[in-house]
Amino acid sequence: MRFAYLAALLVSLAGVAVVDARWRLVLWRDARRGAVALGVGLAAFLLWDGVCIAAGVFVRGDGRWSTGVEVAPHLPLEEPVFLLFLCYLALVLWTAARRVERAVRARAAEPARDAAPARDAGGAR
Repeated sequence: MRFAYLAALLVSLAGVAVVDARWRLVLWRDARRGAVALGVGLAAFLLWDGVCIAAGVFVRGDGRWSTGVEVAPHLPLEEPVFLLFLCYLALVLWTAARRVERAVRARAAEPARDAAPARDAGGAR
């Protein structure tokens, strides 16, 4: 049970990667830019965690689902994995939403084919 939460995070991360690969949204579209975006997001969240840990706001609790492994004092191994998952999921969802929005706008901009009057076989209206 100790590694159940970490395993669930890794399976979820893999699922997001499959969606990304299928529709080429983030890392499969531009690996360098995607990795930079993920790295910046992860660094920002880890910095936030560090500040909150130093202020005594975040403390590591003992849970039966936790590995018990700490990357730093009061920073369990699962936390960076969760934050990576969170950043990756957000990027994939954002990119997918923008792609859907562009497709909807492109479809709305197309001339309406059904609006033209029907022609009979002789070409008259």
